[in-house]
Amino acid sequence: MVSKTTEDLSHLFASGHSACAGCGQSLSVRLVLRAAGRNIITTNSTGCLEVFSSNYPRSAWQVPWIHSLFENAASVAAGVEAALRATGRIDQIRVIGQGGDGGTGDIGFGALSGMWERGHDILFICYDNENYANTGVQRSGLTPYGSSTTTSPAGKVSWGNPRPKKNLPEIALAHGLPYVATTSVGYPFDLDKKVKKALSIRGPKYLQIFANCPLGWRHDTAFTISISKLVVETGLYPLLEWENGQLISARKIGKKKSVDEYLRLQGRFSHLFGPGGDKEIAKIQAIADANIAKYGLMSKSATGVEPPDETVEAARASVTAPPSSPTKPAVRTFTLGELAAYNGRNGQPAYVAYKGKVYDVTSSSLWEDGEHQLEHKAGRDLTEDMNNAPHSDDTLDRVAMVGVLKN
Repeated sequence: MVSKTTEDLSHLFASGHSACAGCGQSLSVRLVLRAAGRNIITTNSTGCLEVFSSNYPRSAWQVPWIHSLFENAASVAAGVEAALRATGRIDQIRVIGQGGDGGTGDIGFGALSGMWERGHDILFICYDNENYANTGVQRSGLTPYGSSTTTSPAGKVSWGNPRPKKNLPEIALAHGLPYVATTSVGYPFDLDKKVKKALSIRGPKYLQIFANCPLGWRHDTAFTISISKLVVETGLYPLLEWENGQLISARKIGKKKSVDEYLRLQGRFSHLFGPGGDKEIAKIQAIADANIAKYGLMSKSATGVEPPDETVEAARASVTAPPSSPTKPAVRTFTLGELAAYNGRNGQPAYVAYKGKVYDVTSSSLWEDGEHQLEHKAGRDLTEDMNNAPHSDDTLDRVAMVGVLKN
């Protein structure tokens, strides 16, 4: 059951707007506003979001919202923040600036850089759909390598966009921001957590959200969430978080997917599956592999290496002797203390106990960073919690049982 408070907040971005079916940006905005709450003022650059949410005389925005020009959403946000500070209301109201990848990283970057450099207390969010979707699917600085757009078309002499995707989060880090993060619309709990975290920190913040565009990317509208998960599972779009310049979290990949699984679902990459395209796909795979190596994205459960922790070593020692039948694997016996080591954080696997059995939920899409629904935590016995939860326990039928819990 959803509480009345949550229900109310979920409609701060109202239905009835004119976004395309499967639009990752409209879903992202709804999640952002639900996490941020009512006490915000938002500014918006020109782009798809501005157009489909504010067809005169209607508006989907149930919070204060300002649209000015393509290039100055950050400047307008800075003016709002300065006014709140001057009138003594900066502690009651948060300011969020918003733009697409073009309005954030290209046309609007000068204003954004200035806002960051001056230290305004603003969260700026980039809804990254990797093209100028509103004006005809042109290439932006955040368009990925190999993508076919109207200004980087694939053809006889071109494999699509020849340039790598601009690394805007690390450009933000170079400005000395106290908080920078990336997320994806396919991971709503990760998105929710990072919006709330950003708004709890004073000073300039930057959040970049992978928000796919079915029309511009030419993919089935039913694949929006699948694609926004695959891009993470391949390593092409790591979910990262920095505080004061230090990387504090990187979402681990439970089971690595090859990039062609991701590319094949999208028409913008269809040319890569013709003669000679395998070399271009290999280049994109190299980009994903480089991200995995740079940020340490592979979970230790996926590589077969368990966390080097003293409690985990104790768990190893508790493995029972193999049963007499060679066809049945050994069953581990965990104490509660040993189970606690498998909490899904810092590269550790995520295990949970339920009714005396221990399950591996590391690769489950229902668990993120060792948490489910921001309520259940990995590394614990969830028998009592799940008995009282408003859902069934059949989700555990789809994950592996790895042991039993010692009484």
